[in-house]
Amino acid sequence: MFKRILVPTDGSKLSRKAIKAAILLAKQTGAKITAYYALEMFQPYVYGDGTVIDTATLDAFERRARELGEKHLAQVEKEAKAAGVPCEKMMTKPATPYQGIVDAAKRKKCDVIFMASHGRGEFAALILGSVTQKVLAHSKVPVLVYR
Repeated sequence: MFKRILVPTDGSKLSRKAIKAAILLAKQTGAKITAYYALEMFQPYVYGDGTVIDTATLDAFERRARELGEKHLAQVEKEAKAAGVPCEKMMTKPATPYQGIVDAAKRKKCDVIFMASHGRGEFAALILGSVTQKVLAHSKVPVLVYR
């Protein structure tokens, strides 16, 4: 059925539940897991007088975000290993999280993307923008949405 499952994570409680379900699916189908984390890009803000946040601050933000991403990916790897499911980790710095997820699935030749959805109402999704909805709209491979 599936040979490689992309499992994006943001570290949320719902994402962790989706990871457990994805690992179970992988175990039952003999698939491998690719755990993915989209490193959020920080924009250097320019203040009214033309000053920009210094690069040391931006570097510190990115370093902390990378550490957090590694922590989330390590958790997926640990759970997959405990279940006997092969797992590979991947982190990129895409323009947007949904683009990173779609690109990761393509680059790793995944058969399916297994991801959580926070299930916000239509209005909230319209205002906030649902990563899951954007992945569904742009992915060339099937997307399993866990709620």
